[in-house]
Amino acid sequence: MPADLTVIILAFNEEKHLPRCLESLRGVARRVIVVDCFSTDKTVELARAAGAEVVQHVWINHSVQMNWALDNAAIDTQWTMRLDADEVVTPELAAALARELPRYPDGVMGLTVNRQIHFLGRWIRHGAIYPLRMLRVWRTGHARCENRWMDEHMVVEGGVAHLDADIADINLNSVTWWTDKHNRYASREAVDLLLHENSQAEAATAPRLSMQAGMKRWLKLKVYVRLPMGLRAFLYFLYRYFLRLGFLDGWQGFVFHFLQGWWYRTLVDVKVIEVQRHMRESGDPLEQAIEKVLDIKVSTEA
Repeated sequence: MPADLTVIILAFNEEKHLPRCLESLRGVARRVIVVDCFSTDKTVELARAAGAEVVQHVWINHSVQMNWALDNAAIDTQWTMRLDADEVVTPELAAALARELPRYPDGVMGLTVNRQIHFLGRWIRHGAIYPLRMLRVWRTGHARCENRWMDEHMVVEGGVAHLDADIADINLNSVTWWTDKHNRYASREAVDLLLHENSQAEAATAPRLSMQAGMKRWLKLKVYVRLPMGLRAFLYFLYRYFLRLGFLDGWQGFVFHFLQGWWYRTLVDVKVIEVQRHMRESGDPLEQAIEKVLDIKVSTEA
């Protein structure tokens, strides 16, 4: 019997992944809602054929889209879950949701689960990558998505427990697609870092995250960003690949840890430097410089 659960999936042109994602949810949740931002492929058709509900909303960023869904999807189940279109619920998690959700006491408002990352056909288990504990399940009406451009988390009101089962991120696209996506992610993370330098809003939200997410956020904003640009990405790669045994993930692990741990973080730093240089040379304020250099309208964040 499906759990008293609604699963929200944000999607755009996900015909390659969505059927697999929805199949993993068969019999798991009472409702599945695909929040589509006007896909041009068969995403909407496939979602409806699999029995999912579909709503559409213009895209700004992940946090705006998720919070719009929470406010407008008329969720009537006791629990809500967030799932990406390229992720699947493992059979172990499906069984655990059905078994454990009715048992949690009223004080438990959110649940973290483990997230696997698969890259080039290999499950990346080392380099401080697994298990990533992510808050993905919460009592309906008791969580919001952080108002961030990148690395956004669900923030829950109340106690959080851990459900020791996995979601698996298994993206089927090419490395070219992956690097294009992370180029866009780097722009969004550069925006977050630039805004953080001009605001202390982070301090109010970080303590309310799950313990693992809060610690990682603190290390990034209080330790990592204070290291010299150009050096910190290299040190981070060394930490992941050698100290945290990323080399045990084989050649796929080297590519992943190099691209995601060194190349990506260097790209973020270069974009930050580019915006700061534009501000010095042009006299433009921060938000205007971000829009001109990174083509992101920060004012739409709210």
